Amino acid sequence: MQGPLKGIRVVEIAAIGPAPFCAMLLADMGADVIRIERKGERPRAGSGTADVLQRGRRSIALDLKQPGAASVVLKLVEQSHMVIEGFRPGVMERLGLGPDTCLARNPALVYGRVTGWGQQGPLAQRAGHDIDFMAISGALHGMGDADRPPMPPLNLVGDFGGGGMLLAFGMACALIEAQRSGRGQVVDAAMSDGSALLMSMLYGYLAMGRWKAERGANFLDGSSPFYRCYQCADGKWLAVGAVETNFYRELLRRCGLPGALLDSQWDEPTWPQTRRLFEETFLTRARDDWCELLVGVDTCVAPVLDMHEAPAFAHNMARGTFVDIDGVTQPAPAPRMSMTPGRAGRIAAPGEHTRAILSDLGLSDMEIERLQAEGVC
Repeated sequence: MQGPLKGIRVVEIAAIGPAPFCAMLLADMGADVIRIERKGERPRAGSGTADVLQRGRRSIALDLKQPGAASVVLKLVEQSHMVIEGFRPGVMERLGLGPDTCLARNPALVYGRVTGWGQQGPLAQRAGHDIDFMAISGALHGMGDADRPPMPPLNLVGDFGGGGMLLAFGMACALIEAQRSGRGQVVDAAMSDGSALLMSMLYGYLAMGRWKAERGANFLDGSSPFYRCYQCADGKWLAVGAVETNFYRELLRRCGLPGALLDSQWDEPTWPQTRRLFEETFLTRARDDWCELLVGVDTCVAPVLDMHEAPAFAHNMARGTFVDIDGVTQPAPAPRMSMTPGRAGRIAAPGEHTRAILSDLGLSDMEIERLQAEGVC
């Protein structure tokens, strides 16, 4: 790989969700990511070429509970720039691989930790999932209709946006500092913190009086007629985001709706009536017929595509937004780099590179066989 992180080595302790997503992002950008799989466990869910989050790594299988395993990992740490782990606080310390131990071996190491609640705080040791971490940030409360329960946006906000992506950003920042000062540090990425950070603009709007704390009462939450999804005659959906006046004017004109609606765009009491008018209008044609009329002009309208349709969409195809690796369609690396583009690598079988990695560390065949006999690898 020739991406911007070429020459950077990352040790990833196998986990789920945000930790492998962070490792995938780094691998896509050219880092040499060595994934330490847990030896002896049943195959991970979705294993094989379909497990997209595992792409682009080399894989070694170790039993971290065996006495000799920590010494192998620490040898890797000595020759690496970063470590990624996604366990509850204290687990890595009990394995003999906590940040103090690793930084003692490699003072310039960037030690990335991603958890739901963070390394400290009353909930730090409690179990949770994306929906819980979003819940305490203020994000989940604002999602969904006023008369329905809050609706989680898949697990995108906590696990991936507020967790894995922010961990990758934090580790990249810490790497720059380590290269400047020679001193590594711990990156504590909490999905609850990250979910809150993603709400920054809306907390600003709340302070300005432009946002209400209630669900289903704001212009970006699906309540306004100009920012919501509408069903079409064929049962498919259109996403409408005509917030600005000029875009809303063009939308009204092309839909054959009264231009007078422009004057009441921000008059909230009229929104239910205008929504019904849009609903009736969009039900008169199929989604793709509306797309021919609206998508190629500045109306801020797009088709709501499912996961089978999205890779075949003309814009996505032109940009190469999706790639095919070993017959598996998956998102391409992002963002785009003009000089050192990233690349999506293949998916290794668990433990595929164990012997090669140990040999790279300087272990002899006899030492590797001893580790195998002891159940370490």
